[in-house]
Amino acid sequence: MTTQTLAPPAVGDIADLALSEHEDMFVSLTVAEQLCGIPVLAVRDILGPQVITRIPLAPPEVSGSLNLRGRIVTTIDLRRRLTLPPPPAGMRQMSVVAEQSGELYALLVDQVSEVMSLPRSQFERNPPTMKPEWARFSSGIYRLQDRLLAVLDVARLLDLSTAIK
Repeated sequence: MTTQTLAPPAVGDIADLALSEHEDMFVSLTVAEQLCGIPVLAVRDILGPQVITRIPLAPPEVSGSLNLRGRIVTTIDLRRRLTLPPPPAGMRQMSVVAEQSGELYALLVDQVSEVMSLPRSQFERNPPTMKPEWARFSSGIYRLQDRLLAVLDVARLLDLSTAIK
């Protein structure tokens, strides 16, 4: 089995990214047609479709594990974590790999788009109309020209003690 690693679009080396004190950078991704962002410094790898091995008796949001260069990586289904419907049959999802407490986790997403640099002055709290399932995993939003970008809190997403209901 081979692991295909994809570099985030429009990014060479993450270490070369110059963060302004007035902007934040996010890897933008899509989950069930909702645009989301994960802080770029929280992202370790971006992977194309992978073979995922099911883990018996795992919580429902844990879709299984994958092998990344010899390391076992727990795979979290973001659709299930955010209480969204499953992806259409045959959809090949991508994974955004993040680290939490020394362990690697792959967040299954529908698509990874680009790295976005957004001004901190445009960051807003979650709107009161945001579904509670989303609000507990979102640290806020950005209003873009034609849609909202929900900023996901990776630590909260990976805290499996907050089980879905």
